[in-house]
Amino acid sequence: MAVVIHHNPDCGTSRNVLAIIRSAGYKPTVIEYLQAGWTKPQLLGLFAAADLTPRQALRVSKSPAEEMGLTNESVSDEQLLSAMIDHPILVNRPIVCTPKGIRMCRPSETVLDLLDQYPPGPFAKADGQLLIDGEGRRVV
Repeated sequence: MAVVIHHNPDCGTSRNVLAIIRSAGYKPTVIEYLQAGWTKPQLLGLFAAADLTPRQALRVSKSPAEEMGLTNESVSDEQLLSAMIDHPILVNRPIVCTPKGIRMCRPSETVLDLLDQYPPGPFAKADGQLLIDGEGRRVV
């Protein structure tokens, strides 16, 4: 199964999601979007497939969104998209694409919904939260 992750290596959640994918035996295509950037059609496609609005996909924590005035409800989707293209850090992450769908994987265990197989158990996130028990069953 093909897996694509729009990834930020500085983000703990993104690193957890990538670890889950790789531990499950997948070799994902990793797109470091801070370097690659975004296009408007790409964002529109990802958001539509993930059933997200640009506002829902806006990263507010640890981003310049608030100081740029983007958290104001009067800011249009078009303005948010333009800002996301100019400042890729404004897009919340990680976004994972598989044949089972496209999701923003926050919290990181959300990625399990997109995988055909899980990592061998027991498997825990970096913070120690158990995701897969010793029998290979999903806990969360």
